[in-house]
Amino acid sequence: MIEQHAGYVAYEHQERTVEQRYASYYEDNYGCFGWQAETQQPPRKTEVQGRVMLRLKRDRHIPNKTELTRLQRQFEAIMEDVRRLENSSEHLATMAALGCGMAGTVFMGGSTFAVTASTPIVWLCAVLAVPGFILWGAAYPLYRYVRKRRAREVQPLVEGKLDEMYEVCEKASRLLEV
Repeated sequence: MIEQHAGYVAYEHQERTVEQRYASYYEDNYGCFGWQAETQQPPRKTEVQGRVMLRLKRDRHIPNKTELTRLQRQFEAIMEDVRRLENSSEHLATMAALGCGMAGTVFMGGSTFAVTASTPIVWLCAVLAVPGFILWGAAYPLYRYVRKRRAREVQPLVEGKLDEMYEVCEKASRLLEV
């Protein structure tokens, strides 16, 4: 067994790379698991745009370390769920807009083939071009509509996950007080 000398604290270190928009959640709540920022400087930006690196340390001989680690993993899983939920509105909206744009492209392709046929069918070209242009024009408004609607649907779920995260952090904080 390692003896600790008076005044000496052995630390374990950890680096976490997180999205910048969630960095404050991690900075605020890692303290509940015994972690503290290594320096007083702000988190360092990483090479990947929109991400920051948090450097943390904590006493290696912290009481209830196993339970704190379990709660920390639970916290990180909840934060990943929050990230996925919030990103889902963006992904769904992108897919809807891409589908709309692709459908417009199919109509425009049909229109192009109709006019470039050996015997051009101009009336079919015009009939197919109109929905093609409409679908192309509708792609961005559809994107905005779907994103806004999905964000409204997801918001209560995100709030529930954040409440769950705060409960986990409270449990961990109480373990540190023991």
